[in-house]
Amino acid sequence: MKRHWLKALWIAASITTAGTALAEPTELTVYTAFETDDLKAYKQAFEAKYPDIRINWVRDSTGVIAAKLLAEKGNEHADAIWGLSVTDVEQLKKDGVIAPYTPAEAQKIPAKFKDSDQPPSWVGTNGYVAAIIYNTVEGKKKNIPQPTTWEDLIKPVYKGQIVMPDPASSGTGFLCLSGWIQAWGEAKAWAYMDKLNENISQYAHSGSAPAVQAGRGEAVVGIAFELRGARLLQDGAPITVTLPTDALGWDLNAVAVIKGSPHLADAQKLEDWATSEEAMKLYGKSRVVIAMPQYGAKLDGLPADETGRLLVQDFGWAAKNRERIIQEFEKRYGAKAQPKS
Repeated sequence: MKRHWLKALWIAASITTAGTALAEPTELTVYTAFETDDLKAYKQAFEAKYPDIRINWVRDSTGVIAAKLLAEKGNEHADAIWGLSVTDVEQLKKDGVIAPYTPAEAQKIPAKFKDSDQPPSWVGTNGYVAAIIYNTVEGKKKNIPQPTTWEDLIKPVYKGQIVMPDPASSGTGFLCLSGWIQAWGEAKAWAYMDKLNENISQYAHSGSAPAVQAGRGEAVVGIAFELRGARLLQDGAPITVTLPTDALGWDLNAVAVIKGSPHLADAQKLEDWATSEEAMKLYGKSRVVIAMPQYGAKLDGLPADETGRLLVQDFGWAAKNRERIIQEFEKRYGAKAQPKS
């Protein structure tokens, strides 16, 4: 009798063990506009903390991701956003795409880096800043001087020599345009853009492409975000990275849970980790603007006072006026937009 009882216990334990071994980890579909070279480190760190969850990245430019999420409303494919501009996330919040959630360490993050609603619809993780990327070799060859201000870029010497991100698809492109409007007012900003457009050869889909083109010498000047410029400089590209002291636009990468996610609890774990002190230290290995500022990096080629140069801007205003601004941009300058693939 005892042998039968032990055998039954062994069989039950074996079934339980086999079931555990065969259990597949939860797969979270996470939409992102983070740079491709960041994704591996973020995925590895999160999955080390939560080995029963796997991230499936879907990456594109921030405007493309936002449009995709709106198109999928009611038939959600994504569980979370991690690395999308706050101006886009604010609009998604208004459109009912986001499920509000207060992550575990939200109290450690200053108010300016998170949604003011309680519970917040989004929390910032790190930021990116507008920059002028200049190829020193091509500039010398073509006798084109290094620009140091936004105003420099409208001089005739730069005609056809500048690549800028398209605000319709790129968060970097939009933050530049929104920053100029908020700093100078609409009349002056559009007058500036009229002149800048004369010198633009193309509006690229992504915020990193103009930096890469400048780094390769395909353009003398790229308007891009500072992190990509700093990484190209570290890799030996013959460039300088300039952050103008006037009208320096910037944006936050946010994390948020998608309403209707079939893996809501695990998506909330993702937001917990992405806004944790552990994650902030990881962001701070390669980024200057961090939602816990004490962990921001000091990067070669970027000014030590970068965070002090940032424009004081209204993300809510930018989100509210985004569609109108982009429509005006496309009407005026859309002919130079990079063709859609």
